[in-house]
Amino acid sequence: MQTRIDPQPPVPWWRVGVMWLALGGLGVVVVASFALAVTAVSGADTVVTESLLTGRPAGTQPNTPAMQGRNHAATPPPVGR
Repeated sequence: MQTRIDPQPPVPWWRVGVMWLALGGLGVVVVASFALAVTAVSGADTVVTESLLTGRPAGTQPNTPAMQGRNHAATPPPVGR
């Protein structure tokens, strides 16, 4: 006569270490993303407008085109000065 070996009862899901490794990694990513979102929203910089850069109200002086500004900066000063 053969003896029958009873299988072990199934292990509950909360006792499996690999499951905690997988869920723990996902949980860390979720918590870190919320922390990053809170940091980004609470520490947002103010928008820099043209009036803050030039000290004049916006629209009073047009921006110099890039090529004209570059060419003007590269020209030597007049000789008589």
